Amino acid sequence: MARTAPSTSKKQPSRIAAAPRVGFVSLGCAKALVDSERILTKLRAEGYELAPDYKGSDLVIVNTCGFLDSAREESLAAIGEALNDNGKVIVTGCLGAEPEVITNKYPNVLAITGPQHYEAVMDAVHKALPAAHEPFMDLLPPGGVKLTPRHYAYLKISEGCNNRCSFCIIPSMRGDLVSRPVGDVLREAETLAKAGVKELLVISQDTSAYGVDTKYAPDTWRSAQVKTSMLGLCEALADLGIWVRLQYVYPYPSVDHVMPLMAAGKILPYLDIPFQHASPSVLKAMRRPANQEKTADRIHKWRAEVPDLTVRSTFIVGFPGETEKDFQFLLDWMDEVQLDRVGCFKYENVTGATAQALADHVPEEVKEERFHRFMVKAQEISTAKLQQKIGTTQQAIVDSIANGKITARTRADAPEVDGLAFAPNVKGVRVGDFINLEITNADAYDVYGVVTQ
Repeated sequence: MARTAPSTSKKQPSRIAAAPRVGFVSLGCAKALVDSERILTKLRAEGYELAPDYKGSDLVIVNTCGFLDSAREESLAAIGEALNDNGKVIVTGCLGAEPEVITNKYPNVLAITGPQHYEAVMDAVHKALPAAHEPFMDLLPPGGVKLTPRHYAYLKISEGCNNRCSFCIIPSMRGDLVSRPVGDVLREAETLAKAGVKELLVISQDTSAYGVDTKYAPDTWRSAQVKTSMLGLCEALADLGIWVRLQYVYPYPSVDHVMPLMAAGKILPYLDIPFQHASPSVLKAMRRPANQEKTADRIHKWRAEVPDLTVRSTFIVGFPGETEKDFQFLLDWMDEVQLDRVGCFKYENVTGATAQALADHVPEEVKEERFHRFMVKAQEISTAKLQQKIGTTQQAIVDSIANGKITARTRADAPEVDGLAFAPNVKGVRVGDFINLEITNADAYDVYGVVTQ
């Protein structure tokens, strides 16, 4: 979904010359969103204003996604729209790693850079739209420019990925795993917390592999040595006293080590793990860990240690070579592990991914049929699990208040991908507040309740 950066400027005295205005479109995943935030922060630090639309911009930056062919088409369409409505466009992001794809269709873009090339983006902006330093204009919010609401933020801990899944081209676009120094990550997290962020969503391509490339080198934070690892990071983040949510985790044995932190309430009892499938033959073709029995055992072990653990995942149906037997295996596995939150995608060819060359591609109508059967199964499980929450009291964070209604999320729900919690508004409750909700009703994905003291 596209996000256009809002203007963060305030009316200035007339003696200050108008600052150059930049429009921004951010496409793709949360990792790309963090890249956008870093570019926007640099722009504001140098005195550029952020325009809310194309026509009010002096130029437009489009941060693209190139993971799926449908995402590539969306990115190309966004570039075309920006060129049509504005005329001056800089392209960055994952699709920028294939500049010929862009220039073949839009040869008149100002510049193209790949993902994470923040300085190259700024160089292109400087060339096309110089900005003079103006101390009255060069003001930043304490946590930098964010495209999320003030009360939550994404914390990206690494770039790239060492996995070579056959359906994915992320390593070719973003490279191998490069972990950020844990001290730098923790200082950013502390700054965000001081700026009012109540929930940190820890993201990367492979969160549980954090620090592998550095051999888990120690770093300094608050005069102490912290290991560059998922456990070391989580232990330190727990000291900030805010929600910490782990996303994009792989089911490695190292995940076992964060369970005590979840059981003690130091980080949220929540894991986002992209299992993708359960059939050993499909997982092998995907080049994913294929021991689904060990994975199921690990999930049961985690839940024994952390009874309120939420496990969310995404799956791909219709992968090349997937048989009806493979698909039924996946449905049976879902019955066994009872995942709390589930998303599903129909397999889609990705230009440059090795899965394109696999034999026995599944017909589109079969993919569609399996997608609907999978979602019915997932909905049945979700409905039953949420019914069990009726009569309980759940902590939640308020995302919005409108028309006399609070929209919030419980500890089991990440923004944009999971369910919501609704309640009648109560005087004194504000966006970003933590509240306690007594759950009175539930449907397939959301819960309903009343605020309690």
